[in-house]
Amino acid sequence: MSETFRKKPVEIEAMQLLWENWNDVCDFVGVGKMEDGKPTGVYIDTEGNVTEGATETIGLAIPTLEGVMIARQDDWIIRGVQGEFYPIKADIFEATYDRVTS
Repeated sequence: MSETFRKKPVEIEAMQLLWENWNDVCDFVGVGKMEDGKPTGVYIDTEGNVTEGATETIGLAIPTLEGVMIARQDDWIIRGVQGEFYPIKADIFEATYDRVTS
């Protein structure tokens, strides 16, 4: 028989992956620095696949506890309770997390 559980309230740090804050996100996660004015991350094609050629959509390869995951433009990148990073889609992030005001 199944039981019902509620997620413990935990504060996390997160940044949204955007062109405008590429360097800040890379510093936050510790990957994907700019080289020669270009990000060392990945580009995403119109079908959502990682591609070699430059496109308008950026992605960032992030090492996670489950292996390398690709954060896509507008995804949020979360630092978990053990210092691990992982990407989460913007709509799921907004449905799951509230901004903490101090």
